[in-house]
Amino acid sequence: MRPVMQATQLWKIYASGDSTVQAVRGVDVSIMEGEMIAIMGPSGCGKTTLLNVLSGIDQPNSGEVLIAGKPMYSVSDDIRTQMRAENLGFIFQDFNLLPVLSAVENVELPLLLLGKSATESRKTALEALESVGLGDRSDHRPTELSGGQQQRVAVARAIVHHPKVILCDEPTGNLDSATSNTVMELLKEINNKLGTTFLLVTHDKEIASKCSRVMHMDDGLIIDSGRGEEEE
Repeated sequence: MRPVMQATQLWKIYASGDSTVQAVRGVDVSIMEGEMIAIMGPSGCGKTTLLNVLSGIDQPNSGEVLIAGKPMYSVSDDIRTQMRAENLGFIFQDFNLLPVLSAVENVELPLLLLGKSATESRKTALEALESVGLGDRSDHRPTELSGGQQQRVAVARAIVHHPKVILCDEPTGNLDSATSNTVMELLKEINNKLGTTFLLVTHDKEIASKCSRVMHMDDGLIIDSGRGEEEE
């Protein structure tokens, strides 16, 4: 396996009144192709901040992130935006679907932003919805779908452009246990069939147990990489 995402000496520091908060402290991470990794740790330990820095949502104070060997932060904003659009997919706890758009319109957005034609984007988006079992809900808006269905639309949107890595922030946090298990089985199926790499922040041990590796964070550090060695 080859590394699909690597981070070196990532630091993220926030100002908090007269003091500072070191949310991520000199973290090194290596994620291999096809892995499905959970990040766990107590509330406020830096899990979501690390995910945001790895994904380019939030810029680190120092350090570098490589995606397929290419740097994400020592480049222009335009190049970084293009790298994220081509290589990364996102699944959030709150689904983040646009309420005025139908399911298929939400799913085709990443393709349109990459410059694909409207015809190609629609066809591929419909195929992605079929793959998550929502082919018959393509014209429904988010308010007409259950929470589990909305999250499956979000999964379709995340996979539609075949990204190298999908980053998930508490993807089952707003779902009941039965629906959570259904969504996780769907993510595992995508991981197994397509070889898509997943990096998933969760507080749920049962969800983490379904991943191939579990990293533990505390106080801005990775204290256990899940490989039997420490990564800091």
